[in-house]
Amino acid sequence: MRLTVQSGCLLVLTVIVSLVALHQARDLLAPVVSAFLLGVVMTPLSDLWDKLRVPAAVAAFLSVLLAVAALFLLVLLLEPYISQAIQQGPVIRAELRETVNELRRVLQGLERISEEVAAAIEPDGAGSGAGEGGEDDAMKLPTLTDALFYAPQFLAQFLIFTGTLYFFLLARNAVYDWLSRSIKPLTQSDLARAAKQVSLYVLTISAINLSFGALVAVAMHLIGMPSPIVWGLLAFVLNFVLYLGPALLIAMLTVTGIVVFEGATSFLPPALYIAMNATEAQFVTPTLVGRSLSVNPLLVFLSLVFWLWLWGPIGGIIAIPLLIWTITVFKGATGAQAISAGTPGKG
Repeated sequence: MRLTVQSGCLLVLTVIVSLVALHQARDLLAPVVSAFLLGVVMTPLSDLWDKLRVPAAVAAFLSVLLAVAALFLLVLLLEPYISQAIQQGPVIRAELRETVNELRRVLQGLERISEEVAAAIEPDGAGSGAGEGGEDDAMKLPTLTDALFYAPQFLAQFLIFTGTLYFFLLARNAVYDWLSRSIKPLTQSDLARAAKQVSLYVLTISAINLSFGALVAVAMHLIGMPSPIVWGLLAFVLNFVLYLGPALLIAMLTVTGIVVFEGATSFLPPALYIAMNATEAQFVTPTLVGRSLSVNPLLVFLSLVFWLWLWGPIGGIIAIPLLIWTITVFKGATGAQAISAGTPGKG
């Protein structure tokens, strides 16, 4: 029994130390893991280079060049709309503040009572100036100094990302061979199958989310929402962060709808998005993704929560592909039956 208790304590300490290490080393590990997953997603392109008998170094360089070019092109396409959304931020905040002030006037009597109670409870001088500067601080936008401060860190992470991606693509077969020799039940065919599963999932979901974002932009334009392209882009990006991304967009649409429209029409944007998202989640994605990539929704949610907590937005993006890769490798190595039900991220 003593050995069991000691083993349990050692296991708990190992898990805690591992979590702390993963969190503290996120600036290093996040780009490394992201590069590995992108290399796995690019498996069809790597296979194409192999069929064309392109030298490994040249193939890896071309793949990295295409990936970086695609990322920069995406940034260039998004930048005007992001700038537009940032410029409209103060206007939306001002209108939202006016809406809140109207609600305060309606509940003025209750507010006066709460202030009297607060004045009776708080000591003299406490809270005086509590709100001073808070509103101005909340409305601050990133400055050029902030950008310059984060530039070296971003450049370092970008170099780690591109370097890891290049060398992984260059030595992909050697890495698979090393893993298969190090983990006896695991074979290269299991790793190749897992890579194809992840690649198929990411490419399919990307196509679905792109079409979904375009439809959301059209729908927002038809009901008169400002900046419909921005909403379409947000729908496209946030749909990769399953569950939590759509929930965040629903909240944003609700706030903006209250600001832009009046009466019951204020809730038309979130209601329309919920209907479209439900249709995509329950019918479109299960049909196109198929049962071969099914994952238990509880595993999906827990994976999202864990990686978001650990690494923030990057963790939310890599959570599902990493989960699919792990489950596929586990099933291939152990011969276990499917432990999943439902489409990835869709209950």
